Amino acid sequence: MPYYASVEQIMRDRSELARKGIARGRSVAVLSYAGGVLFMAETSSTALRKVSEIYDRIGFAAVGRYSEFDNLRTAGIRLADMRGYSYDRRDVSGRQLANSYAHALNSIFTEQQKPFEVEICVAEVGATQEGDQLYRITYDGTIVPEPNFLVMGGQAEAMTQTLRELYQPGPSLEDALALGVRVLGSIGGANGAPREIPADQLEVAVLDRTRLQRAFRRIPTAAVTDLLPRPPAAAATPDEPATAEEPIADAVELPTAVPDVAVPPPDPSPGTPPAMPHTEAETTVAEPEEARTTEADTTADEPAEVETTDAPASESGPEKPSTA
Repeated sequence: MPYYASVEQIMRDRSELARKGIARGRSVAVLSYAGGVLFMAETSSTALRKVSEIYDRIGFAAVGRYSEFDNLRTAGIRLADMRGYSYDRRDVSGRQLANSYAHALNSIFTEQQKPFEVEICVAEVGATQEGDQLYRITYDGTIVPEPNFLVMGGQAEAMTQTLRELYQPGPSLEDALALGVRVLGSIGGANGAPREIPADQLEVAVLDRTRLQRAFRRIPTAAVTDLLPRPPAAAATPDEPATAEEPIADAVELPTAVPDVAVPPPDPSPGTPPAMPHTEAETTVAEPEEARTTEADTTADEPAEVETTDAPASESGPEKPSTA
């Protein structure tokens, strides 16, 4: 019994296969800025290029299977060169290339058993920002003209929503680059949090509006690092020791220790029994002259227990008990 499936089911399966393959790829963002068109692609390889030049003022970007969209890139370059050589270089436009890509992808999607798992962008820079043209061509040959910006691959819908909220017409190259990095890093962090993308994992190129003929140029990693805003310096943690430049608050000056001085016992007066010798533990410490006070001047801040020595008797001898 032969296997049968409806055309609708076959097309649905092909669409699902292509969408899954595109979603597994790393994202690409294309933005129009004041000086031209900016291409930004997140990549982990320096040998495989997602962004390329097609013709004088036309650029190409793609996501998905590299072997498939590289074949499309090569075919587009040959088509543009042949048309420019046969007629005139001004006859080559981004709209014509986008239409050619759409016809090719639609034929592959409907006629072949396996569709191409790719999504491509054809961008042409104009004399002004209003003249820039961005075209998105999907796996089934659908052309979507995009104003100002577009995002392909990965979680493109969420990134497009973020870019739509943050994009302002006419940004500078530095602002557009910072915005693209922020959008590409808005998805993929731990628990859905944003993440930081280092400059060596970015492929950046522009279509420079100021160039007369070949407007495409790549921006190396060192230049990307200089264009990106520098992160703020990390604050010092409490575990770090204080440096010499930082004053220590609430410094308390400790009193100087007074050396122990043995006080000899006073000479006994005639008729008075000699005083018992003091041991080393009972030896009192002589107070400084500034701290000596009379009994009348003693305040409550002084210690309660003060060791004193026996007071010497008067020169006239011991006092006689008074009689009634």
